[in-house]
Amino acid sequence: MSETDSFIDEVTEEVRRDKLFAAFRKYGWIGAAAVLMIVGGASYSEWQKARSAAEASAFGDAVISALDTDDAAARVAAIDTISPAGSYGDAGVRKAVLAILAADEALRAGDSEEARARLNEVSTTEGLDPAYGDMAQLKLISLAGDKMDAAERDASLADLAQPGRPYRVLALEQQALVLVAAGQTDAALSALKALLQDADAPAGLRRRVSQLIVALGGQLDAA
Repeated sequence: MSETDSFIDEVTEEVRRDKLFAAFRKYGWIGAAAVLMIVGGASYSEWQKARSAAEASAFGDAVISALDTDDAAARVAAIDTISPAGSYGDAGVRKAVLAILAADEALRAGDSEEARARLNEVSTTEGLDPAYGDMAQLKLISLAGDKMDAAERDASLADLAQPGRPYRVLALEQQALVLVAAGQTDAALSALKALLQDADAPAGLRRRVSQLIVALGGQLDAA
């Protein structure tokens, strides 16, 4: 390569570097801003996670503290001071949980009307996870007993016993108990034995069902 060619190459390289540096000076702020946005976004996300974790922990601590109160009525009052608001999870679920807990404590305090009102609020909340709405409905049926309109009770239990519902087997148990209360022993035994064979039935329910079958004079099928 001649000295002339070498000189031209060096000049060309210098021009390229000058253009590159000029581009950096003109547009470099875009890259810096992008880096700042990425770092800032990550930091904000971590802060949000930390805040949500702290709020969730505070909510749990408040519930535990409320339930540690000696008197049932005082526990209801303490639960009512807990706010379901927060940046974590579903505030509607937290509200439902507080209402169900308060209903249980109201029952312990002998205030069935207050318990019924709280459970009814949960069971009629639209869009709520069925795990909470169905739980409240089952508790309402159990609380009402034979005072509940029979047709309404049967319709509610039939709905709760549909496949896929979270407390289906408990609703089936309640249906069997309704048959027992009505003196329909044969039908109750058939329902109980079917429930005993249900794959979704937990161990505790199976024990209750087995005891009831024996109490009704039925025979447990050999394993």
